[in-house]
Amino acid sequence: MVDIAHQAAINPASANDATATRELVILASIEPGQWRALAQRAIEPNGYYLPGWELAVSATARDRTDASALPAFNGPSTRLIGLMPVISLWRAWKIPLPALVSAHPYGTLCSPLIDRDAVVEASTRLLQRARDAGAHALILRDVALEDAAMASLNEALGRSGLKPRVLSSYIRASLDATQDGDKLLYEALGAKKLKELRRQRHRLEEHGPVVFDVARKPDEIKSALETFLQLEASGWKGKRGTALIQDVGDATFIRRAVPALAETAQCEIITLRAGATPLAAGIVLRHQDRAFFFKLGIDERFAKYSPGVQLTLELTRHLCADPAIASADSTASADHPMINPIWRGRFAIGDVLIPLRRNDPVVMLIHAALIARGCARDATRRAIHLLRKQAKTTPPPAR
Repeated sequence: MVDIAHQAAINPASANDATATRELVILASIEPGQWRALAQRAIEPNGYYLPGWELAVSATARDRTDASALPAFNGPSTRLIGLMPVISLWRAWKIPLPALVSAHPYGTLCSPLIDRDAVVEASTRLLQRARDAGAHALILRDVALEDAAMASLNEALGRSGLKPRVLSSYIRASLDATQDGDKLLYEALGAKKLKELRRQRHRLEEHGPVVFDVARKPDEIKSALETFLQLEASGWKGKRGTALIQDVGDATFIRRAVPALAETAQCEIITLRAGATPLAAGIVLRHQDRAFFFKLGIDERFAKYSPGVQLTLELTRHLCADPAIASADSTASADHPMINPIWRGRFAIGDVLIPLRRNDPVVMLIHAALIARGCARDATRRAIHLLRKQAKTTPPPAR
């Protein structure tokens, strides 16, 4: 059953579908120049699907390697007008049904790259490419539900009498960087909170002058990256074993991706220091007029002075002062306790099931399997939460 489903996800499903057979291609085979040109023309920015980033993810990142691709080309020409990195449904969630799932690029955004000069054609060809590969459905994970890329796919689906189904969604924080940074922070946090943060910053200054640095050039960003990696591993992520530097594949990916994007001015590392001591650091991607706040690491010895918040305040001012940036995606979880009070913009992120054929019973099976998986996952999370809560309240055994 598993082998059949795997083959169905990569081969044409029928003779009719095979009239223009185009199997999935290896993501690494997409010509980088074409990919970069498409990214420049993309109707919706996605820093995590830039070639320098996603190729590094697919090469070595933990549980994210060897992605395939659905490419779309402009008619008989070879101009790339659409790109959707994908993996099989079996590989994503061990569900043996013929569907493709957007490849997760580490950052929580999988909106495909669609050419703004060929919106409907690119979307239509991406969907057809998936059909030609034998898929009955596409599952897009973590897509911006109301932005231009999803709207273009909706239009292409509508022309075929199809409708997407939102499987799950949440609201994520974003920054309107067209505003004055200090005014925005005052409106978001208020005078009392800002006064408390200034007091904490003064306490940090007891350890040396507090300085905000931005590393952009490839030769300076490598050193800043190592500072970030050490800070991230020194905190709770290190204790859980999920820090980037703790996995060989993840460490290789990030050390490849960051300098590669720095070469095209699409990545920077921000650092807050007190004297020579790094307090907090973060990785920020840039694509077109949007920034993406990837990860944050702090020195938890200074936690009571809110170094992560202090760094985010400086990042807010930095982005608002940059005329090239109009908005920033926090790429954070729903109700994130640190970023949500500071960045007050909101937009909807979700997982979407896209049927590829009308009245297809296989799509119903896929939908049911995804619902069952979600229920099982929620039950597991509740059980883990309960166990952790009990562990905190149960007294240790007497000795």
